[in-house]
Amino acid sequence: MYIPKQFRKEEITEIVEFIRSNSFGVLFSQHDGMPTATHLPFIVSVQDDSSITLISHMAKANPQWKTLHSQSALAVFTGPHAYVSASWYEEENTVSTWNYLSAHVLGKIEIVQDDESLKQILKETTDFYEQEFENPWKLEDHEKTVDSMLNGIVGLKMQVEKVDGKWKLNQHHSTVRKQRVIEQLKKQTHYDSNEIARLMEMDLNKTSKG
Repeated sequence: MYIPKQFRKEEITEIVEFIRSNSFGVLFSQHDGMPTATHLPFIVSVQDDSSITLISHMAKANPQWKTLHSQSALAVFTGPHAYVSASWYEEENTVSTWNYLSAHVLGKIEIVQDDESLKQILKETTDFYEQEFENPWKLEDHEKTVDSMLNGIVGLKMQVEKVDGKWKLNQHHSTVRKQRVIEQLKKQTHYDSNEIARLMEMDLNKTSKG
């Protein structure tokens, strides 16, 4: 991912939290000489040695998994985004743009097919997404159903080799321009304009305190 230095997010802990909050990503790889992508939920964890792991699963009928073990794969996570009109700057020689947050994760993938490991991946996944529900669905309460479906999936475990975070929030513009953009974003209903405005305000406050 191309990242100008003013947009690069250096703090790995913040990128990990971003992935947790935007965990439905896209897994890219080469299959039969063609770029291939699958939309998947990912669970991210940080080990005691600070290494990072992503786990997921996909349908066994999806041919992408058959060549994943032989190459590096890329997982892409996108967050809030919003269009920024050049008219909001109220100055000449400006152009429109798009503000957004994203993370790219590169690593080697281990294919998981034994039943116990597959069930562990499914348990971690469902526990994560069900944790805020009043009556969460528990894998251990439905083992027979889960067991009957295990043959239809494969598990994926990525050992992360590189993490890139891009927070594009008009960092290269003046404070006055940023304030004008924030004001206009708060009036919009398209895309994630209000959330981008909030993040820009946080960044502006952080910069002013620094």
